[in-house]
Parts: sequence; structure tokens; C-alpha cells
Amino acid sequence: MADEGIRETRVHTLLILGATGDLSRRLLLPGLARLIAGGRAPGLVVVGSGSRDWTREQWQDRVREAFRSEYDDADMDGQRELSAAVQRSRYLQMDLSRPDDLGASLHTFDVPLAVYFGLPPALTLSVVQGLNRDDLPPNTLLVLEKPFGTNQSSARELNRLLADLVPEKDIFRVDHFLGMTTVMNLVGMRFSNRFLEPVWNSLHIEKMEILFDEQLALEGRAKYYDSAGALEDMIQSHLLHTMAFMAIGPPASLGERDLRDLVAAVLRASSVPEDFPASTRRARYTAGVIEGKEIPGYTESPGVDPHRGTETLAEIEIAINNERWAGVPFILRSGKAQARRRKEAVVTFRPVNHLPGGFTGDTALPSRLRISFNPAFLELEMNVNGPADIFKLERSSLTAELHASRLTAYGEVLEAVLEGNELLSVRGDVAEECWRIVDPVLAAWRENKVPLQTYAAGTEGPRDWNTSRSNP
Repeated sequence: MADEGIRETRVHTLLILGATGDLSRRLLLPGLARLIAGGRAPGLVVVGSGSRDWTREQWQDRVREAFRSEYDDADMDGQRELSAAVQRSRYLQMDLSRPDDLGASLHTFDVPLAVYFGLPPALTLSVVQGLNRDDLPPNTLLVLEKPFGTNQSSARELNRLLADLVPEKDIFRVDHFLGMTTVMNLVGMRFSNRFLEPVWNSLHIEKMEILFDEQLALEGRAKYYDSAGALEDMIQSHLLHTMAFMAIGPPASLGERDLRDLVAAVLRASSVPEDFPASTRRARYTAGVIEGKEIPGYTESPGVDPHRGTETLAEIEIAINNERWAGVPFILRSGKAQARRRKEAVVTFRPVNHLPGGFTGDTALPSRLRISFNPAFLELEMNVNGPADIFKLERSSLTAELHASRLTAYGEVLEAVLEGNELLSVRGDVAEECWRIVDPVLAAWRENKVPLQTYAAGTEGPRDWNTSRSNP
């Protein structure tokens, strides 16, 4: 891979703010464990910080427990690395409502230093507001979790504050959906096959769908999710960026600037058509059954405000107003408590201009390319002559496995953080563009201009949604 945008020195200390929370326990520390066991984070010092009055031993117990699964599967060298990382780790109790505490602590760590803001958006903003340049050792990397702000204006303000502290190259905005595997699988497929690029445009493609449905329901996340919903949590934060990688033109190289400039250009050209009842849809799950388990309705979950109108299934149509994609709808959908798990992009090609008379069978079905992100594979659905009747067309599929990283999604992102690889970081202008696209939709939904539909947990959504059908 091109080394443009990669630092010359690796991060030596990773400071996790909000380290006693769920994000650290479930995602960050297990992702680090696989990196460390594979020898890909030599000598890394992990410092946890939180408001709880923990001892170093209590924190090390948390790290050890998060590392346990990887430790059990590792060889002797990997186990040795993991044990050493636990012993190096330490804990720093800190009241983030007093920014001076953080500023005074940063110079006590070995550098290069990465500060990971595993915090809610409002707290991240207040902590950044309380920092100044003198608080940060040279080349400190600031790592921020999505969402970046709560709308375009707050994202712009957060970017302004960050730019007063460090240059853009020292800001890493995390989108764990865009791990190296996802990005390179898309770019490799798109631009290494001559037969694809000539048809990757509005002349040959009817629509694109980016779908992320999960069987998980609320799972105790009401404090965050009920104030966000599916549109902010998934489409704004992740699927728009994935869509942009599907829609970019050919880059000159795999350098971060070549790729991220193209992503930004796609998003600048993107918008949701203003007839929001036609271009957007939202729904919320009611009680149901998922794989034999009874799921209470969303509004019955602890911590949920039933009057807030939070959606658990969202779908928006994006128009990309450029020469390549004019007239092609990009449909982005994400939902919870679904009947099945889908993490895929579906490219539907236009029908042939003319089919010779005399064929029977599946003559009206278009060709489709499915790109599954997890598990990682390609499936090309096409019509072929049937084995029993040469004149009857039947559906057939060609499949291919894509690269599957041994690292978790957060493991890939954390490796990029430690290396300072900007390719997997969301650039500041891109973060603002994603909010620009969805802000008008959010406003329309708050004013109830688009009805809030319902669907039973364990189903595929409202029956009148085309994307809720088993074979969209």
C-alpha cells in the first residue's frame, strides 16, 4: 500500500478517555488485544482514564479480562506480549469537567501520544474546548469517535476548535466501518477489473443500495440511541461514507489524499431530494420474536422516551448530482431488531436494451452484484440458459471470497491510529458534508412531515418497503 499519509514514528502511549465505559470494554480493548498478540503494537502503553476511583490493579483486571479470549487463542509469543501489555498499562482517575486536569496530565506520558476520546459528543466538545496548544506534547494525535457533533454547525465548530490545537494530520476521526479491509476490497474490485469500470455509471446501473440491518435490538443503549436513532447512528455516521467509496471515480494511487479527495467530491455532490415523504422513510419496532427470543417493543425498553419519536429503521434516497451518477438513486437503509443480518451493497443493473424473442423464464430479472462486507464476499446474479430447456432462462450466481482481516473492525482502525495512517481517518470537511446531507431530513422528521411507521421485531420492516423484501 502507498505510504502517503503515514507517520514516521508509531504511537507509544494510547490514552483512552472514558476507558471504564462500554466502548472500551467491548470494542477497543479486544481490538487492541489481537493487534498486540500479533506483534503489531510493540511496546504500546495503554493508559485508561475515567471518573471512577479505580486502582491500577482494578484497571489491569479490566484489561486482562478484555484480553482473555485472545490470550486463550494466542501462541506463546502472543501470550507473552499480551501479559506484558497488561503489566505496562495503568489507570488515571480524572474529572473531565475540569479540563486543567487533562492538560496537566498529558505531559507525563511517553510520546508519541494518542488521546482517544471514547466519550459522548457533548462531553468530547467540552473537553476539546478546555484544551490549548500548550497542553499537548508535540505530534499528539487526537482520536475522536463518531458522531462528530450533532449537526453540521456543531461539527464545523468542533473542527474549528481542533484546528486551533493541532494540524489536520494529527486528527483521527474514527469510522470503524471503514477498516482497511472494507476500503481496499471496494477499491480493488472496482479498479482492477476492466469489465466493471465501463459499466459503473448511470448508463448501466439502475440503483445502488447500501444496507445494514442487524438482529440486535436496543441492548441497553437507550441513553445514547434514544437521542440519536438509526439515521444519525448509522446512516450519517457510516453508510454515507461507504456509499462514497462505491461512487468515486478512479484514483491515481492509494494515497490518502487521492482517495479522500474523491470521497469528499462525491459527498459534496450528494443530497436527499426535498420531497422527503417520497425520498425518506422511518419506522420503529414493536414487540416480536427474534430466533425464539421474545423482544419487547422499543418504547417498552428501559430509558426510552416513547414521545421522542426515535426511529429504529431508517431509509433515505441520495441523489449524486454529477455526470457519472445523475438519475441513479442510492438507497441507504439501516435497522435494528430485524429478521436477518445484512451488511451489504447491492448494485442493480439496468435491463438489457433488447432480448431476442423466444426466451422464457426469468427474462425480466436484472443482473445484480452483491458486495457483502461481513462476511466478505462478492455475488454476481445473472441469467443463464437452464440445463433442462435451452430456451428457458434461469437465475445463477457467481461468487468469490474477498479478503477477510484477522483483526476486528476496531483492530484495523486502532492499527491505523498507532501508525498514524490518515487513509482510514474521516477528514474534517467530509464529517461536515455528511451532516449537511442529513440535517434537512432530521428537521423534516422532527416536524412529523414523514410518518413514523411500525414493524414487529423479527420481521424485515414495513411490508410496503421494497428493501424489506427478501430479494430486493
